[in-house]
Amino acid sequence: MTDPVVLQSAVRVPTPPPGTSYSPNASGSRKRSPPSRSPSPNRRRSPPGDSVREDGDAPRIDPERAIERERQLAERVRQHEKQEAARKPMTEEEKQASAKAEYEKLLNMRSGGTYIPPARLRALQAQITDKTSKEYQRMAWEALKKSINGLINKVNVSNIKHIVPELFGENLVRGRGLFCRSIMKAQAASLPFTPIYAAMAAIVNTKLPQVGELLLNRLIVQFRKAFKRNDKAVCISSTTFIAHLCNQQVVHEMLAAQILLLLLHKPTDDSVEIAVGLTREVGQHLEEMSGPIALAVFDQFRNILHEADIDKRVQYMIEVLFQVRKDRYKDNPAIKDELDLVEEEDQITHRVGLDDEIETQDTLNIFKYDPQWEEHEEAYKKLKAEILGEGSDDEEDEDETDESSDEEAEEERQMDIKDQSNTDLVNLRRTIYLTIMSSIDFEECCHKLMKISLPPGLEPELPSMIIECCSQERTYSKFYGLIGERFSKINRLWCDLFEAAFAKYYDTIHRFETNKLRNIARFFGHMFSTDAIGWHVMSVIHLNEEETTSSSRIFIKILFQDLGEHLGLQKLQERMRDEILRPSFEGLFPTDNPRNTRFSINYFTSIGFGILTEDMREHLKNLPKPTVPALPARDATPESDAESPGR
Repeated sequence: MTDPVVLQSAVRVPTPPPGTSYSPNASGSRKRSPPSRSPSPNRRRSPPGDSVREDGDAPRIDPERAIERERQLAERVRQHEKQEAARKPMTEEEKQASAKAEYEKLLNMRSGGTYIPPARLRALQAQITDKTSKEYQRMAWEALKKSINGLINKVNVSNIKHIVPELFGENLVRGRGLFCRSIMKAQAASLPFTPIYAAMAAIVNTKLPQVGELLLNRLIVQFRKAFKRNDKAVCISSTTFIAHLCNQQVVHEMLAAQILLLLLHKPTDDSVEIAVGLTREVGQHLEEMSGPIALAVFDQFRNILHEADIDKRVQYMIEVLFQVRKDRYKDNPAIKDELDLVEEEDQITHRVGLDDEIETQDTLNIFKYDPQWEEHEEAYKKLKAEILGEGSDDEEDEDETDESSDEEAEEERQMDIKDQSNTDLVNLRRTIYLTIMSSIDFEECCHKLMKISLPPGLEPELPSMIIECCSQERTYSKFYGLIGERFSKINRLWCDLFEAAFAKYYDTIHRFETNKLRNIARFFGHMFSTDAIGWHVMSVIHLNEEETTSSSRIFIKILFQDLGEHLGLQKLQERMRDEILRPSFEGLFPTDNPRNTRFSINYFTSIGFGILTEDMREHLKNLPKPTVPALPARDATPESDAESPGR
């Protein structure tokens, strides 16, 4: 360790300041020999740039190494100056420009973007507040795309009523292309969820028809391309979605018929399989809306089954389809009850043909700079408030008086919307229905119904719901007649309402099927026989050929048969001859016109109540017989004299 050469080689000489250099001795100007390729293991090499003179007095400094160190030092100084300049507070415009440049650089990299930590991305986006800038609009576009895609991916049967309002909260007018692309992608990935996506599209179509039309156009074009490419999977997903949109009446059933005829025109195993799947989904709707079309489709299936050369598996599928049709699609309903969310009057049906010229507007899927971005966003906010029933916010600088008046106007407008949606009426009818259905006997039912607080003006809903529930039964139940009797005898108000209900149901009796008609007639038969309502309301009945229909004649027949069972023919005849009520029965037993009188006599005789027609028969006997007018005498005319042969 005491070797002087080793000690000298272990000492580093500091770098000389710039501009100075050591003047090496003559011995230092010699060229150094290259190091040995196999140095001794006991040899210690000196640090680079330093060398030891042979005499061991002073170290030598490499000039090239000194220049390199000087350059590195100058570079460090420049970097330090840049960092110091960056630490100076930037103005808001400089921050905006820096953030925009960095954000644009990250999005437009050749790799398609790079990963940014969420905290860094939020901080970067928070610095971009200029809504007219391209960067801010791109950020809003990306957020819109993620939001729409997330809402569509998490929708199901139980939460669709909550997801749709959130979906309307996004700008679907600007993002209609994103909505269509996301819902088509989600439906293709999970075919069992197609009815849910179709229900969502149907709700959106009621408020934004352009979105529903764009979705249909893209589905049709997708089916065309897949059909030409023989892409079976895409054809199945497209036809399934179109079938459920047809069930929701977003598109006319003619489109489904055109697709079926195209698939069955030149049948192959795949085309017939796709057609069977489409018919299974849309068959019930076709049977209800277009019976001839459904008949033509199944005739084509029958011909294929008997004549075409197809696989045994596909033949079995057609046979199963005929069995499904025979069972009236009980396992394949057009719309499930929990997804029947669109009222019939709100439905908007598009008539798009399979061969029409269709534009898919693919440019709506990509970001575009909008110079009028703020105006369009404000317009959609107003549209969203109209769709969701929200009110516009009051301005902050208004005084208290203006605010109170605006709040009152807003409350009145909300009340109007609430009334027009019939929410209270639906809830009231549901309460009455559940009360009737949950009662054991009529006394308990009346007791519960009397406790229901009816809003002013909605009192007629109670008699209407009692009669409607009675009409829904398979056979007439005396339970409902006893409820009506009890209410009519409790208060004159209910008696008047049931009498008004009799007139209303008689005028609209042609709208009911036979079973409902029978139950309603027997209900009012019970009410008349127990004197719960006045017999004078029969004045609305005019029994003649012109003013009656087959439904009204059946109603009168069942009504009088029920009255005959309760009162007997003798008492019924006495009631019909009551002098006080006779003016009210002039329509039943007309005497103003012999033709109408004979019609009434024939009618009551045919239903077994000829005893009630005695007075009308007597009236016909006492009518004066019409006198036959005498024929005019034939006078001789000059013409006849001129034609005689004697002249």
